[in-house]
Amino acid sequence: MRKPTDAMIDHHSALIYVMVLVSACDGDMTDAELEAIGENVRYLPIFQDYSGDQVMAATRECTAMLSDNDGLDTVLTIVEQALPSKLRETAYAVACDIAAADPKASQEELRMLELIRHRLGVDRLCAAAIERGARARHMRL
Repeated sequence: MRKPTDAMIDHHSALIYVMVLVSACDGDMTDAELEAIGENVRYLPIFQDYSGDQVMAATRECTAMLSDNDGLDTVLTIVEQALPSKLRETAYAVACDIAAADPKASQEELRMLELIRHRLGVDRLCAAAIERGARARHMRL
């Protein structure tokens, strides 16, 4: 297992790790969540220079790290180190998209969003706006 300070991932992988954190935190990566990850990678401008073929590899790397005793802290540290400050709100937004992919967010997902928000230093007011936008985009009748 590599140490967080040794981990060198790019911003694309960091964003995928954040989405995987939210999807996997309740022990069930649903089809809706996996589809939302794929859609984000296909359609968001930040991923325009990223090969969609790499998504599964990044997902496997992240889930492998999460299986360690201190895996969550390790992944959050790696993400924090890999993301430039201007992409931290983007990371929180994609995390919220994954939580909103299922009709009802679990307590684990809400707690994970809180951990991500704190670790990335996303302001509470900005986070509330991002969360509301995710709810609006994923609203169902």
